[in-house]
Amino acid sequence: MTEFDTSSTAVPQFDPSEFASLGEGQIAYVRPIRSDEVRQFFPQAPELTPGLDLYALLSASGAPILLADSRDVALANAMAHDLHTVSLH
Repeated sequence: MTEFDTSSTAVPQFDPSEFASLGEGQIAYVRPIRSDEVRQFFPQAPELTPGLDLYALLSASGAPILLADSRDVALANAMAHDLHTVSLH
């Protein structure tokens, strides 16, 4: 078995704000949310009927972009703004 010396291998260090901005303006994701959660992401949103299933389009950093009543509308908006959507698991 061969051993590797990793002491000289530099591991890139990211400042948390640098890490949060990776992909900003280029990458977005769609998150299903309930109408009860909307104010957490969209504080300016009007009161909504509780219990509705909605979809939020969020930037790579998690900043809100759009609130929609269907996943397809959120994805179409991302495409219209040249944002690449990614799947989060």
